[in-house]
Amino acid sequence: MRAAEISQRVEFDSLHSAPTQRLAFCSLFLLSPLSSRYQTQEQSTMAFQGKKLINDPNDVVTEFIEGLVETYPGLQYLDGFPEVKVVLRADVSSSTYDKVVVISGGGSGHEPAHAGFVGDGMLTAAICGDVFASPPVDSILAGIRAVTGPMGCLLIVTNYTGDRLNFGLAAEQAKSEGYEVEMVIVGDDCALPPPRGIAGRRGLAGTILVNKVAGAAAASGLSLADVTAEAKRVSEMVGTMGVALSVCTLPGQVTSDRLGPGKMELGLGIHGEPGAAVADLQPVDIVVAHVLKQILSPESNYVPITRGNNVVLMVNGLGATPVMELMIAAGKAVPRLQLEHGLAVDRVYTGSFMTSLDMAGFSISVMKVDEAILRHLDAPTKAPAWPVGVDGDRPPAKIPVPVPKSSPLESNEPTTRPQQLSEQGHVLEIAIEAAATEVINLKDTLNEWDGKVGDGDCGSTMFRGATAIMEDMKKFYPLNNAADTVKEIGFSIRKVMGGTSGIIYDIFFKAAYAQLKPNANSEVSPKEWASAFEVAIAAINKYGGASAGYRTMLDALIPASSVLKERLEAGDDPVDAFVLSSDAALAGAESTKHMQAQAGRSTYVSAEMLASVPDPGAMAAASWYRAAALAVKQYYKPSSS
Repeated sequence: MRAAEISQRVEFDSLHSAPTQRLAFCSLFLLSPLSSRYQTQEQSTMAFQGKKLINDPNDVVTEFIEGLVETYPGLQYLDGFPEVKVVLRADVSSSTYDKVVVISGGGSGHEPAHAGFVGDGMLTAAICGDVFASPPVDSILAGIRAVTGPMGCLLIVTNYTGDRLNFGLAAEQAKSEGYEVEMVIVGDDCALPPPRGIAGRRGLAGTILVNKVAGAAAASGLSLADVTAEAKRVSEMVGTMGVALSVCTLPGQVTSDRLGPGKMELGLGIHGEPGAAVADLQPVDIVVAHVLKQILSPESNYVPITRGNNVVLMVNGLGATPVMELMIAAGKAVPRLQLEHGLAVDRVYTGSFMTSLDMAGFSISVMKVDEAILRHLDAPTKAPAWPVGVDGDRPPAKIPVPVPKSSPLESNEPTTRPQQLSEQGHVLEIAIEAAATEVINLKDTLNEWDGKVGDGDCGSTMFRGATAIMEDMKKFYPLNNAADTVKEIGFSIRKVMGGTSGIIYDIFFKAAYAQLKPNANSEVSPKEWASAFEVAIAAINKYGGASAGYRTMLDALIPASSVLKERLEAGDDPVDAFVLSSDAALAGAESTKHMQAQAGRSTYVSAEMLASVPDPGAMAAASWYRAAALAVKQYYKPSSS
């Protein structure tokens, strides 16, 4: 029975206890019998066929190899399917190659490892077994014979019994045929205390770093003895630990739900075997902190890394983890290594390097480096799966955001709220407050509508903008200056409103500000407001592409602008014209129920669903516009409200 299968449930808090307690809890995993937890869960798990985009489950490895070499013209495979599954460099032949060859391999299901790392500067060949099964001796021998020249061959093998035996026997057979062959076994697992038996630590994603160093050393022309020594040296400097959120599904087999919701597994193997402990899912910052402490534990002494050392970090996805989550983990790991463990992080490799089919989770590898190792890691390679753009010195991670010259941040007179408001300033404040309050109150309704015809966040997005406007108005808005106030509204929106609606409103207020700016020092007339309103709508049309009838916010704003302009030109009272135009805005927004969407996510929604609700963006625009109009009316004509 594998050590990883001997498991015990522990609470996650215990993983952060004193170092001696950490050793104690790990020892429990080795000494306890197979937990009844797994027996019970296996009996109760609802099994269902795993969904895979494959043909015959028995052909997945050979068909993977065929697709790989079709994708990368620098790769070939030996014509020995299905028994012999070997990927090799197309530019290497045993009869002509004058450098040490580096071969690795093992069971498939860990792609891109190992075939994805075949290329000049890394592996010369990769031997592929069936899924999670060590490759047979004859396949390994075929790979050795195909590429090994007079300089000899180094086999890099992950520390699993089947791999050690099969690669070892192949090495002995090749030696008997006259080949010079050496073998380095990589066991970088740090999930359990150092074992006392012959099994040793499992080989995990740290093997990829060993492959890269060895491949670069071989490409530089070093002898077999020197390449082997370098590979052996780095294999003893790397430690790895993994965390899984789900188990993997083998092709053609049922999917297990062993973990269940809200659980994660620590110290897992890469073949779906249970890990060292099951715990409640925690924020990734806490998970990363525990994994790093386990790898770098001085008590267990997995790796010879101490404060002041230089290291490289590898965050490896296990097959179903989004790049976003891997990058978050990397971003949390680097400062912890630097500040908590006192290490200089020279390189960070983030991606999927050694996976476990479709397992969700990641592993973290930390390897001690010196200048020679860094040169090998940075050396060029054509291996398709090795990451590019990670070599070289690291500049500062962040730099200041450029500030436009016209920004208030560079002005000697930053905008502030006036101590005393003019009448125009007071009316402007009343209108802005009414509009923002209406949007805040509509949050849930807008989200409900948007949930039917969009992505369900219109209300939340508008709420953020309205809340920011209310907060900033109390501090920064120069309300006695209408043009600058409009500009500040745009700044408030830009800070907090994401997505399309945020940028559209930012464009709207910028265009209005540009129109009002020439008259910034005087009171803005109703016709000037109407002109700025019209120009702002035209800017949305220009950059957003929408027009009347497209089922957007413009279906509320365009009728409002038309009525406002028409009534003012007819000589109507400006307040009455404002209110009448708000009626038109509301009617226009309601009419969107009968429109076929031609912009935004609503274009993918059926006509029947669109007819059930108005466009949320149009209703939001009509609502804040009407609220502002009614507030202005209440100020000037309280008796008629």
